[in-house]
Amino acid sequence: MALTLRRNRDHDLSTFAAMLPSEEIPLINPNAKVPFDEMEWHRKWLGDQDDVSFYLQDPAGREVGFFALRVGVGPEVRHLTYVYLVEEARGGAAAEVTEHVEQAARDLGASSLTLKVEVDNAPALNAYLSAGYEELSRRQGMATMRLDLEERLAA
Repeated sequence: MALTLRRNRDHDLSTFAAMLPSEEIPLINPNAKVPFDEMEWHRKWLGDQDDVSFYLQDPAGREVGFFALRVGVGPEVRHLTYVYLVEEARGGAAAEVTEHVEQAARDLGASSLTLKVEVDNAPALNAYLSAGYEELSRRQGMATMRLDLEERLAA
């Protein structure tokens, strides 16, 4: 599937809320209220001034995915949060999604990308490992991973 990227300049979360079933909210953010509370997400989860979010669109222009990047340990590091794809867009799209994430981070001036993923989420963990992310640690069921974007460009 050829996905395209749309930066969420208006910080619209209603589109994300419409694509995210209530039962999947705890998988994306175990601390968030169910059902999706747009004000809570604006205030607590995507409210930092430097948070940038994106929608992934299918060839027909429908939003089928969402991800957010926030500033990590410094402005040259972006941290990937809240990656989500609707069910029908899953299966084989991981490499394409990670390419979009990496390009978005580069466009924001990042030289490296970090993320956390649940260790029991084998499809996601394997997708990041296949994309070249290095596993830094495991704590409380989460793997912390990192990708050097500059090294990736040089390769």
